[in-house]
Amino acid sequence: MTTLPPQPWIEEPATRALLDALRAAGIAARFVGGCVRDALLGPPAARGPADIDLATPARPEEVAAALEKAGIKVVPTGIAHGTVTAVVPPRHFEITTLRRDVETDGRRARVAFDADWVEDAARRDFTINAIYLDPDGTLYDPVGGLADLAARRVRFVGEAATRIAEDVLRVLRYYRFAARFGSGDGDRAARAACRAAVPLLPKLSAERVARELAGLLGVANPVPALRLMAEDGVLAAILPEALVAGAARLDRLERLIAMEREPDPLRRLAALAAFNAEGAARLAERLRLSSAWRDRLVGLAPPWPLDPSGDKRPQRHALYRLGAERYRDLALLIAAEGGMAAARLGELSALAAGWTPPEFPLAGRDVTALGIPPGPRIGRLLGEVRAWWEAGDFAADRKDCLARLKKIAAIHGDGSQS
Repeated sequence: MTTLPPQPWIEEPATRALLDALRAAGIAARFVGGCVRDALLGPPAARGPADIDLATPARPEEVAAALEKAGIKVVPTGIAHGTVTAVVPPRHFEITTLRRDVETDGRRARVAFDADWVEDAARRDFTINAIYLDPDGTLYDPVGGLADLAARRVRFVGEAATRIAEDVLRVLRYYRFAARFGSGDGDRAARAACRAAVPLLPKLSAERVARELAGLLGVANPVPALRLMAEDGVLAAILPEALVAGAARLDRLERLIAMEREPDPLRRLAALAAFNAEGAARLAERLRLSSAWRDRLVGLAPPWPLDPSGDKRPQRHALYRLGAERYRDLALLIAAEGGMAAARLGELSALAAGWTPPEFPLAGRDVTALGIPPGPRIGRLLGEVRAWWEAGDFAADRKDCLARLKKIAAIHGDGSQS
């Protein structure tokens, strides 16, 4: 019997309280999914896994009753599919009843709660996600996930086409998992099933596609998986902007990854896709990105409003205009495009890292203090003073800016000049 050494996240008070509540009601439970897979891959992170999932033969109402009896908050997050969420601060635990699919339409499934552990494993997506861990450290591996994990092989449980028919999103999940855990050219059967399912991808909601794409672009190096997606026709189906003249544009993304300090999915999307600001806005709308992500993506579209060749003065002005984050992102994209050397990128990155935005010393009340009534003239006058202040490299202090304001107001005949 294969065992796993004691895991800190199992010994946490929150996890022990959950297990004690289930045990008191005679309910067996095993950990499953990412928390088990990641524990097998290496030393645990300081905080442990972000998500802890469990499986149990008990029905969801039995689980809920046992937890509530122990004073644990229960949220019926997916009761129709047998899932309840137990809230034991600081953690949330998803507990799902062993199940089998009765009917599915590629997006939703009707399930029955009469499965055993083997039947439950048979309906999961990948073998490496179907490894169960008993609280005592015993591992249960009904579908060969341990061998696949050791071989860096991402393989569907059972027939790949069947798993995809149950949920078409598994096509995209396959490439994301291949990027994180796979190697080489991927699993032949999995890729064949994904190619065959390309016509089904339009059935997926934009939000689900965007989440998977962001997850893929957030792994250490998504390029090999993206190359497989391009070869299999999947990339063209979900992100045609990534193809130029029918070929995937991966070279700029590869160079960006080599230069960036940490993954940034949106910046990587800007490097991967070919668009102008209008095209970026259309892509953001199609993927239903948040307003913040849409604005940021549009702001990273060429033509890029940054000249990396200028000395420190124009760079300070660019930093003030763009903000440090956008400035840094644009510098990375320009370097990835071949527009500057790595040494110059390092200089600009250091400048951005040490940047403290200067604060314009005037406000609207300074204009009204001159006797100018509220209205558009206030913004116009402040804008003129701000432009003068910026042109002077932000050196003028409040006294100088007030003097400039009075001079401009006098020239325009605005307000009293006392």
